[in-house]
Amino acid sequence: VPCKRRGGVRFTLKGQSSFNMVMITNVGGSGNVKAAWIRGSRTRTWLPMNRNWGANWQSSIDLRNQRMSFKLTLVDGKTLEFLNVVPSTWKFGQTFASTRQFF
Repeated sequence: VPCKRRGGVRFTLKGQSSFNMVMITNVGGSGNVKAAWIRGSRTRTWLPMNRNWGANWQSSIDLRNQRMSFKLTLVDGKTLEFLNVVPSTWKFGQTFASTRQFF
C-alpha cells in the first residue's frame, strides 16, 4: 500500500571528509529505496551509492563545499531527482528536506 508523507524526502548527512553517509527518510510511495545516486556541483555526473544499513547510503567521494543532489529509485521502479537539495555550506549532522516526494 503506497504511503503518503507530509513534506519532502529528507537527507541527513553523516560521515567525515571523503566518506559520506546519507540517511534517507520520509520517503513516500512504496517507501523502500532500491538504488541511490549522489552528484556534487563539481562532479557533474551521477555516482552510485551503496546501502550501508537500513536507510543509510554511502559514497567514498569528497563532496565538501559542493551543493549536493540525489537521485532515488524505489522498489516499485519510480525514480525522482532531488536537485541541489543540499547547499554548499552543509556540515555533517545536518538534515535537509526536499520539496519533492514520491506519491
